[in-house]
Amino acid sequence: MSPALAKMWIAITSMVFMFISVFSIYISRYKAKNKIIRFILAFIAYVLMILAGIIIIFVVFSGPTPE
Repeated sequence: MSPALAKMWIAITSMVFMFISVFSIYISRYKAKNKIIRFILAFIAYVLMILAGIIIIFVVFSGPTPE
C-alpha cells in the first residue's frame, strides 16, 4: 500500500469518527432518556471527535505524498 493510499484510509477513518460523533450526540440529546446512557453516548462522541481532529491534523500537516 502506498503512503498516499494509507493517508486516504486514515482520513476516511477520521470522517467515520465524525459521523459517529454527530449521530451519538443526536441520540444522547434527543432520544436517550436514561442519564447514564446519555453520558456514555456523549462521552464516546466527544472522544471520537477529539481523535478525528488529531487524525486530520496529522493528515494535513504531514504534507503531500510523492505520487
